[in-house]
Amino acid sequence: MTSESIAHPLHRPAVGAATARAANARAVVWMVVYLLFILAPLFALLGGAHPPARSFWTEFSIALGYAGLAMMGLQFGLTARFRYITEPWGEDVIYHFHRRLSLIAVGLVVAHPIILFLERPELVALLNSFQAPWRARFAALSTYSLIALVVMGLWRTKLRLSYESWHLTHIVLAVVAVTAGILHMVGWSFYFEDPWKRGLWVGLTIFWIALLGYVRIAKPLFILRKPYRVSEVRKERGNTWTLVMRPDGHAGFTFRPGQFGWLTVYGSPFKITAHPFSFSSSAAATDGRVEMSIRELGDFTNDIRKVPVGRRVYIDGPYGAFTTGNPADMHVLVAGGVGITPMMSMIRTLADECDKRPVILLYGSKTWESITFREELEALKARLDLTVIHVLENPPDGWTGERGFITAAVMQRHLPPSYADHEYFICGPDVMMDAIEGALEKLGVPISKYHSERYSFV
Repeated sequence: MTSESIAHPLHRPAVGAATARAANARAVVWMVVYLLFILAPLFALLGGAHPPARSFWTEFSIALGYAGLAMMGLQFGLTARFRYITEPWGEDVIYHFHRRLSLIAVGLVVAHPIILFLERPELVALLNSFQAPWRARFAALSTYSLIALVVMGLWRTKLRLSYESWHLTHIVLAVVAVTAGILHMVGWSFYFEDPWKRGLWVGLTIFWIALLGYVRIAKPLFILRKPYRVSEVRKERGNTWTLVMRPDGHAGFTFRPGQFGWLTVYGSPFKITAHPFSFSSSAAATDGRVEMSIRELGDFTNDIRKVPVGRRVYIDGPYGAFTTGNPADMHVLVAGGVGITPMMSMIRTLADECDKRPVILLYGSKTWESITFREELEALKARLDLTVIHVLENPPDGWTGERGFITAAVMQRHLPPSYADHEYFICGPDVMMDAIEGALEKLGVPISKYHSERYSFV
């Protein structure tokens, strides 16, 4: 997992049956709470004193605007990294959910003025910001900010925006959009005759501000008290570097194999942008040591090799649901390229725990020389019932192993039946993962038995 392309496990975490039931119950509770926050403003429209009736489409557009604004405000909560809330799905899935809901919220907000203009064409004059009242100007500012936010998010790569620049702009635009939307609503005040209705929106606004304050002030203060120091910067194959970090003045934290953390190398935790990377070290380590293996894929990752030993860094974690834990006869790990990082954490942990179950790693790489952790994987076979099948896109002369890409045929050649009894972990390029998931479905493997980590942060 890298900051340029964060992974999103789209299937449920691998946990025991009792824990899974508890997580399911908690997930339902949080979904109900979320819906209540979204629907509360709409229910408020139906209660108390009512203003003079207007056409259906006018009222419908207002309802869309209220719902969109409520969803926009709650986006601050979805990205606040509350572990107790995100645990049923994993932080990665929450970010995926945040992205989809943001698009829905923008659609609702944009639909609000469009419907009004179609219903009452004379309102188009409000688009003239020089003559429009300030409440209309705030509406325009909120809408334009949201559109810019979506455009920059969907086409960040094409616009050649660095991750850091995009992240800062994303936060600024989101705050401007929500603030301007609230000011527009207050300025119109058509449904604010009842004190309790005003109180509802005041409460929601305070709640959103508190969420923002937690993310940008309270949480960084907590992380600041538990720094780490870089003890080694180790070169790996495949343009990859491993940062070995040890807790500085505290015991560190525990994590599950396959999880990730947000890393701040330069600056303090109050810095706007942290970078998410998977842990590659064993979760069974007792000294608090944490390792992240980072491939050179962008501006920030290209400089990892230059991080000096002894440098103080900060880690916010652990997060993620891409982790082992379900009962299974064996583990099947399918990795492509940098997708090997969380798999190494799993393999190292299983070895340290003396797990006797077989582990099969299907590992796709471009060349033999670019296989990250190649030598260590061979050494781990002495400590674990580990089978490694390398699949090379550009194999060397005389190569007798698998060629091309990991496909259903490759899996069937190397996996023993019954396929539905194994637990599968898939991490790599989308094309590879789509093929693997399709193959597992044809082999009769239920969706609960395989777990995918997809790269699509923005």
